[in-house]
Amino acid sequence: MVGGGAAGFFAAIAAAEQGADVTLLEKTVRFLDKVRISGGGRCNVTHACFEPREFATRYPRGERALLAPFQKFSARDTVDWFAARGVKLKTESDGRMFPTTNSSQTIIDCLMNAATKAGVKLRLNCGVESITKRADGGFELSLVNDEKISGDRLLLATGGCRAAAAGQLAVSLGHTIEAPVPSLFTFQIESQWLRSLAGVAIAAGVSVPVAKLRERGPLLVTHWGLSGPAILKMSAWGARSLHKLDYKFPLFVNWLPDFSPEKIAQELAVRRKRWAGKLIVNVPLAPLPARLWEELVLAAGIVRETRWSVLTRAQTHALTQQLTRTEFSVTGKSLNKDEFVTCGGVKLGEINFKTMASKVCPGLFFAGELLDIDGVTGGFNFQAAWTTGWLAGQALAV
Repeated sequence: MVGGGAAGFFAAIAAAEQGADVTLLEKTVRFLDKVRISGGGRCNVTHACFEPREFATRYPRGERALLAPFQKFSARDTVDWFAARGVKLKTESDGRMFPTTNSSQTIIDCLMNAATKAGVKLRLNCGVESITKRADGGFELSLVNDEKISGDRLLLATGGCRAAAAGQLAVSLGHTIEAPVPSLFTFQIESQWLRSLAGVAIAAGVSVPVAKLRERGPLLVTHWGLSGPAILKMSAWGARSLHKLDYKFPLFVNWLPDFSPEKIAQELAVRRKRWAGKLIVNVPLAPLPARLWEELVLAAGIVRETRWSVLTRAQTHALTQQLTRTEFSVTGKSLNKDEFVTCGGVKLGEINFKTMASKVCPGLFFAGELLDIDGVTGGFNFQAAWTTGWLAGQALAV
């Protein structure tokens, strides 16, 4: 098996526990590096959504393909798998699940111990240079240190295709790679008043009409623009369309998604009457934070000294527009390099998702982010790794 990440380990353990002779190769100096750094070092193992069909809807690419696999190994099975090996998971308010220790080392230790107990041979610093299909149906792997390893069956779980070259081993065995583009990224916005609000978080609606994208959820203002679950989900669903736009496009924000135009007009009218003598910037409209309200008032062209009593109809319209449809120019993307997720990988039509076996190369299996599968943030990418790894491991051992 090639790839010592989450999917590779899960596959290796599943196969070895069924009696298979398994060797797991990792090209770097450490196993499970992505597990180590995920979730801020806590490891977001999965998500507390235990209905497989509903769970599958969290994948911009791979929803249909994962329906059957999630029936075989779901988030509930992941919770039970770790519990059986002494690791309890807890659920946070947003559905994300972490080890109760709040440490990714707990998950790493569990996987390492399970692999060792099952008899998996673990090898580091073993980059694979090339793979040859043997005449008898097996595989011969040529390592970068000139060593050669042979096996009857092969699993590729080498992680996301950040560059097309990362999928070259799969291509050499007859597979097709969907071009990789970034997924789960934040938006860079050159707006000084917005950046001055770095740290402000609020539930909002965001849309990119030119790409027919719309999302709603927590929004976080950063020193470089906008982030938070709403932006990350939008970047996942729009990964390819936003890539085609070269990450330059108009973004609209509705800061009051629960308010109808009539509700906003009513609230403004109440303030105009009740606080006529007060400065507009000093009487925010809940639930907007005071700092955000002040900047939106100023962005509407209303000077700081304006009082409610002199607010004109034109100014009211401009303020309503800022509250419900603030326009920003996105100038680029910012990536979380530690938890980089790609859209792209081995074409899903070339895989049998009952077993994760290749349809074009007998004896070859796949698992994890090497496939053209990616989920939104919240533990979904790890669940895809556990599920595809477990299925591949079970099938490999037959």
